[in-house]
Amino acid sequence: MAPLMLVDLVPEFLAALAARDPVDAYRRYLDAHRPVLAAYWRNYVLDLDSPHADDVIGRALAADHRDLVHLRETVNLPRLAEETLRACEEVFELDRPIDLYLMVGVGAANAGELVVNGRGAAFICVEHFTGRPNPETYGLGLDPGLIPLWIAHEVAHTVRYTSPASESELAHIIADTAGTYDYWESGSRATLRELLVNEGLAVHAAREVAPAFEAWDYLGYSRRQYRRLRELDAFLRRTIAAELDQTGLGLRLRYLSGGMSPAQRLVAGKVIPERAGYYLGWRMSEAAVGERGIAAALRLSAPAVLELDERASDMQTA
Repeated sequence: MAPLMLVDLVPEFLAALAARDPVDAYRRYLDAHRPVLAAYWRNYVLDLDSPHADDVIGRALAADHRDLVHLRETVNLPRLAEETLRACEEVFELDRPIDLYLMVGVGAANAGELVVNGRGAAFICVEHFTGRPNPETYGLGLDPGLIPLWIAHEVAHTVRYTSPASESELAHIIADTAGTYDYWESGSRATLRELLVNEGLAVHAAREVAPAFEAWDYLGYSRRQYRRLRELDAFLRRTIAAELDQTGLGLRLRYLSGGMSPAQRLVAGKVIPERAGYYLGWRMSEAAVGERGIAAALRLSAPAVLELDERASDMQTA
């Protein structure tokens, strides 16, 4: 098994909040962990050298974080994360070092994946898991019990990106960019097939590690949105076929990003739900996970995953 490391950055963030000069303290915190935090900013927020970065930092430091303090007092986050990480190690048969960061974000993703200098990293922004929405931190108010699900999802991505046995396009793209994951570069170069399968496998991986949740929890949907996607299943799987070999950042945004307008989500005359690609990828990768197991499926090429899906569909209709 590969060495794993849990890094809890939350105490350092809270210490910066309590400092006489919080902005200066936060800047020192950034410098102390710059390789990972700069990658987080670049992929999920904006470039740290952007003129708007100071405004983002100022808002994050001025926000009311009492809900976060309460979370840390009532939930042993490091132990929860450590237990989940060890479960991932066994279920995914980890063969490369992976780091897991507990951190406080600045209003962006609740969780995500990174590769920095060839080493995979997953992060959880804990302000989103306090159980109550917080408009000042942009916290989503997710139940802290969902944290294992999200850890497993993001760790699964790092397996697909860094395992020596991975046959995914994304692994090759990251290798071409000096062992660095870039959301925008990979979104532009990878086929839609690869992007959908990548997310779908991570959904299955989360279910393998943390099996006690509803289907829509793994997809990041509401129950109503999940029901709507089930209704659109045949339509989506039929219409997506023509785009699977295409590349382009617009495809990633349409199918896998939140916040897209109805016009941007118009497909064959219908406005599809936000982030519909998670559902599509989940359905496309069911057969691969069922036949090969999650550890092997995470490392398969997207064409191999879809070949297994097509074979399963042919068997069902024969």
